[in-house]
Amino acid sequence: MFEAMLEGWARQQRGGRRLQPKTISGRQQLVRRFSQYTNAYPWQWSAADMDEWTTHLIGELRRAESTIRGYQTAMRLFCDYITSPHYQWPQECESRFGTHPVQICHEWNTAAHLVDYEGGPERRPMTREEIQHFLDYADDQVERAVRLGRKGALAAYRDATMFKVIYGWGLRCTETSKLDITDFYRNPKAPELGRLGSLHVRYGKRTRGSAPRRRMVLSVMPWAVEAVEDYLANIRPRYRFAGDRQALWLTERGGRLKVREIEERFATYRDALGLEKALVPHCLRHSHVTHQIEDGADPVFVQNQVGHRYASTTALYTGVSGDFMNTMMRKVLDRTLNGGQ
Repeated sequence: MFEAMLEGWARQQRGGRRLQPKTISGRQQLVRRFSQYTNAYPWQWSAADMDEWTTHLIGELRRAESTIRGYQTAMRLFCDYITSPHYQWPQECESRFGTHPVQICHEWNTAAHLVDYEGGPERRPMTREEIQHFLDYADDQVERAVRLGRKGALAAYRDATMFKVIYGWGLRCTETSKLDITDFYRNPKAPELGRLGSLHVRYGKRTRGSAPRRRMVLSVMPWAVEAVEDYLANIRPRYRFAGDRQALWLTERGGRLKVREIEERFATYRDALGLEKALVPHCLRHSHVTHQIEDGADPVFVQNQVGHRYASTTALYTGVSGDFMNTMMRKVLDRTLNGGQ
């Protein structure tokens, strides 16, 4: 009966919600683990079981709050399915076992979802000075490879441009890895940027197993546009199979650069510069948000640019500098004092 419930739930998610197979199988495994923990079947579960399991996740396994919320969401959805009269499980259980399944996840025993980002506080935005040193170092690696006659010059140039794109358009690593040369478009409102006026992000962050969310990001850093133009005109054509591939970031064998490779190259440069180990490529995205806000961009515009569903998430990404805060304070004081006169 339990396995039949899980299989029926999988069909519901595949057919009605069009969820990814990996998401469905992961949720099934989670429900099985909960059943093993309670040593009971779904028609025997109670809210107290959820309380004990949550305590176990927090106290013994030390799972992050966002992870626990994900677990509880999956359990809530499963209980919604097996308690729905549309699927006949309550009647079937009542006739077989003399009892029926109930919803065990409620507002008072599960974590509330307030924002869609709860990353660690150490994932801070990089300062403008750190960004400049990092990008300068990436450019230096190109000159160094050329000077030493190494074949890694193309890869170094590619990576230097790629980091500029992550920062310049505020992208995630996966979004960056999946870019194609056809993802850039003209923006009639910014003709001076040519064919790179906007960027179509086709592999944005998934939500609850759904398909990747797409968005159009407008180009706002002309220097980054110039870097991509140079890369497309002078560097990418030198790669093997460049004419037969659509990927923006090619490898020497003609494949697409992977997220792991982006992270490893970032870590290499970061360590060489003696920067904090907590810094990762995603911090470049944080920096984009912060620096756009500091430069006066409307927060709603920035939120749409980076694809955040909640304004609170954009706020979490923002870590404005002390100089910026003091400048804003001075403006407020001057405006108040002048108004008083």
